[in-house]
This record gives sequence, structure tokens and C-alpha cells, in this order.
Amino acid sequence: MAITLYGCARSRASRNLWLLEEMGVEYRHVAVIQAYRLKDPDAADAPMHTRSPAFLAINPNGHIPSLQDDGLVLHESLAINLYLAKKHGGTLGPASIAEDGLMGMWALWAATEIEPHSIEILYNMAAKPPAERDAAKAEAAVAALRAPFAVLDTVLAATGFLVGGRFTVADINLAEVVRYAMPARSLFEASPRVAAWLASCQARPACQRMMAMREREPA
Repeated sequence: MAITLYGCARSRASRNLWLLEEMGVEYRHVAVIQAYRLKDPDAADAPMHTRSPAFLAINPNGHIPSLQDDGLVLHESLAINLYLAKKHGGTLGPASIAEDGLMGMWALWAATEIEPHSIEILYNMAAKPPAERDAAKAEAAVAALRAPFAVLDTVLAATGFLVGGRFTVADINLAEVVRYAMPARSLFEASPRVAAWLASCQARPACQRMMAMREREPA
């Protein structure tokens, strides 16, 4: 088996697991966990984590996910997905140089325009204990996403997808970043096509399998 993905499903590796499930290729999943989630990462019985010497030999940055494929080692979840889609993804990947450019554009847009704010919404409206949430940060993040969500809503009006009028890796990459903003219902109420697109993406069987992996992992 050539493909090995390192990273737990409760991390940005979720994007890669979703794509791998969509592609239907054989792969090995090594569920490396974030060291900060462990009480004692240095304990003899600790699971493989982001500070484990064995993982640092693969990714000296100490972050998940990482990918090995036929001797190639890649880090960064969005880059991993763009590579996998081009090599193994069929219609999930680009059909032309133009589509390749658009898929790269949307991946960078997800990382720069959406994720810095959507992750603050996730942390401060859902993930952190109520006493640790910062309402001001959540409100600022919601305000910052109103314009990008309006842009995305307009783009989706054409075909319901980001690239080529079909479901592609671009949708996976962006959907997993937009998911973090789900606690902010007002964003989706103001951008109904974004809400419908995200629901359609998340209804796909491959996404459901990835989410089941997340549920099986400790929170």
C-alpha cells in the first residue's frame, strides 16, 4: 500500500480522510494525536503523538497531518488534498490547468479568508468550556465572515459547486473550513446557498464515514 496518512480524524486530517474515502483508494491511517491533548505525552504507554520521535522523523514541524505516498512526504492538509486529487482523484481533481488554478485559489482562499475567523467561532461558541469563551472574539469573527460568505453565496449560485460544475476537492477543502463556523447560524441564514452547499457536501457517504471516524475517537 503506497498511501499512509498520519493524523487523527479530530484534526485537519479530516479533510484528507474525507478525500481518501471519496476516492476509494487503499490507504493506511496512522492516528497520530496532538500532544497537547494528552495528560502525559512522555508516558511510556502514550499513543503516537505530534511530539513522538517516530512522528517527528516524518514531520519535524510536529503538526498533523502528514502524508507518505511512493516515497514522497507531504505536510499541510490542503496541499495534501490538492496532490491526492491530481494523482488519484479522477473527476475530483482538475481536468485542465485552469481548473488546477481555481482549485489552488479556493484552497488559499479557505486558508486566508475563512479559517482564521471560522476557527475562532468554533473555539469561542462551541469547543471551549463556556467559562473560557471570548464573546468579543466570536462576534468579531462572525462580522469578518459576512463579506466572504456573501462572495461564496454568489459563486455557488451558478452551479452549486466551486469548480467545473461538479463536486471536487475544492468543495472538500472549503467545506471542512466552513464547517468550523456552523455555530454562527446567522452567517448561514444570510447566505442560504452556502448553507445548502455545506449540507449537501456533508450528506455525502464519504463525509459521513469520515465523521464516524471522528466520533469513534476520544474528544
